[in-house]
Amino acid sequence: MPPEPADDGVPGDHPPDDETPGDTSDDDIPDDEREALLTIGHGAVVASGGQSLQRALTTATEYALAQGLGPVAYGVYAFAWRVSQLLFRLVNFGSVPTLQRYLSADDDDPARQGRVVGLAYLTTLVVGLGFAGGLVLTSDWLNDATVSHPEFPPTIHLFAALVVLIGLVRVHAGVLRAVESARGEAIFNRVLRPSVRLVGAVGAMALGYSLVGVAGAFVVGMAGLVVLGFPMVVSASGIRPGLRGVRSEVRRFYNHSAPIALSSLGKVFQNRVDVMLVGFLLTAKAAGVYNVVLVLVTLAWIPLLSFNMLLPPVASGLYADDEMETLNAVYTAVTRLIVTCVVPILVVLTVYGRSILSVFGPNFTAGYVPLVVYLGGVLVGSAVGATGWLLMMTDHQYARMALDWLLAVLNTLLTFAFVRAFGLVGAALGTAVAIAVQNSIQVVLLRRFEGLWPFDATFLKPLGAGVAAAGVMLLVREALVGAGSGGLVAVAGAALGVVTYVGALVALGVNDRDRLVVTALAARYRRTIATALGARSGTFGDR
Repeated sequence: MPPEPADDGVPGDHPPDDETPGDTSDDDIPDDEREALLTIGHGAVVASGGQSLQRALTTATEYALAQGLGPVAYGVYAFAWRVSQLLFRLVNFGSVPTLQRYLSADDDDPARQGRVVGLAYLTTLVVGLGFAGGLVLTSDWLNDATVSHPEFPPTIHLFAALVVLIGLVRVHAGVLRAVESARGEAIFNRVLRPSVRLVGAVGAMALGYSLVGVAGAFVVGMAGLVVLGFPMVVSASGIRPGLRGVRSEVRRFYNHSAPIALSSLGKVFQNRVDVMLVGFLLTAKAAGVYNVVLVLVTLAWIPLLSFNMLLPPVASGLYADDEMETLNAVYTAVTRLIVTCVVPILVVLTVYGRSILSVFGPNFTAGYVPLVVYLGGVLVGSAVGATGWLLMMTDHQYARMALDWLLAVLNTLLTFAFVRAFGLVGAALGTAVAIAVQNSIQVVLLRRFEGLWPFDATFLKPLGAGVAAAGVMLLVREALVGAGSGGLVAVAGAALGVVTYVGALVALGVNDRDRLVVTALAARYRRTIATALGARSGTFGDR
């Protein structure tokens, strides 16, 4: 396992203790598997909270900018930011996943860890400067071809610098994630990054600056985060980046990072092609409806993304130690936990999706069928677990790259054909089919390459509980039709459905490993809260 981070600087997360008494059957779980499950479970809790806070901060930033800049300037900002976002995804050139692969595997060689981190920073800096130069050189052409606004070129010039800075912040967060500090990763990626944008936007507009001033505030704030964050990361991780002897590391590093970089490029097409085709082939109204559908779909991806927070470094460590039986047990347990968490979200969105969409306006209920269709792809993608990450952590990054491009091409072709044939539903159908195909292939490849297979009869329990919850929610929906606000009916039905879901799970029998994660982490957090409250009480008592 990676070295335990120091207590100073950005706090690293110590592995959760497993002293919590539980059923005697928990004692049958091997210690290494127990430690891995609790580490990943804690990472999921931190990640879900961090993602929720990030969404809140991002929404506040967009609201402040829309109100403060006005529709025209905000439109210029939005376009410049969207262009920059594409480069944010590519600027690290696969180095962040490479950190997850090798820092855990090289935990007995600090010098080698330092070279890996040094290469990640150097790679990001070189690629980022190249992207920044390209943005500066093409800014006038891009402005003439699109928004034709005098503030666009200076804004995109500042955002070019932001590409480099955000890439370096992502390396900060990647190092902390690789040493299993979920809290440290969340602080940099989920809290500080969006906070810098919010403070910069509000501060610049409060001082009377326009769009260019806001962009400048972003750059200044992010530069401060890069500079101040570096010593904090070194202190928390215990890894000192360096380039001495780096030639011996270059081949291994780029053999892993280069195909991942190409995978990231493929993902740009995956994540944007359906939106672009809806806007190109359908109407602006349809594009707006589909955008709201995607907002709801992101909620359903939270369990998978949360459990994937610390699974990569844990999996890399187990793979490096040739503990394949433990890795498969952890993969099975984590995938079952993902399914257990995602099923109630899918049921709520399926049963009450029309009412939830109506909150955005009556016209948005047209997205209900596309939403349900898209959720089918989410179910498949979540049900197979972290297949993409496991391919990368077991040195099958080239297979992952090929599949990402397969999905990009397949998604483009299917979505184009289905949108022309079925309209808005076709966009969701094409993407859902592509997601299902890729993830199905990935889970088969994991079994073929490494013998990893997560599925057993225990997966039927959350699915059965989901059927029971769906039945209750449907009864509530039908019984209360016309009885009042659809939103209130959805809240009441969802609450009763979740209670039914938990009750059905308990009745069917909770798996020992699932119980371990819940009880051990709950006990840990109770002790943390009690300690904090006790310290505060003692402080007040001294007064």
